[in-house]
Amino acid sequence: MARGAADAFAADWRHVHNTIIPTHLLSPDDVRDRSRRNLLDVAYLGDTLVGNTTVRPPTEDEPAATVIARVLTAHRGRGFGGELYAYGLGLARALRPERIETVVLESNEAGLRFALKQGFVEFERYVLPGDTIAYVTLRLP
Repeated sequence: MARGAADAFAADWRHVHNTIIPTHLLSPDDVRDRSRRNLLDVAYLGDTLVGNTTVRPPTEDEPAATVIARVLTAHRGRGFGGELYAYGLGLARALRPERIETVVLESNEAGLRFALKQGFVEFERYVLPGDTIAYVTLRLP
């Protein structure tokens, strides 16, 4: 797992995000902004990019910590999602939030199945302005 603000790190994190969330492509500036507010990590198998994690810390306005684990399609089904999720969950719990949430793009059926298998329960669906595919927010009970 790697964390940082280096250009290579940010480019890899952005590549995973934009590959898995093609409805909301991020620019390098978007990633820099997110790295100031969130804990962003990238996962490698040797030198091969596997996936990334995002942990949104709780705030005064939003007391939930959000854990997002993304695995590139070529690396799914090999346990990486579970490892990334466990890693992100550990970071989130250390922040002592009131609750833990995750967000999955509605069209990502494998991601939704994974979240439900981890015990998350759907809380809400929303569509960002200009998008047509909903995001699903799920919470741990």
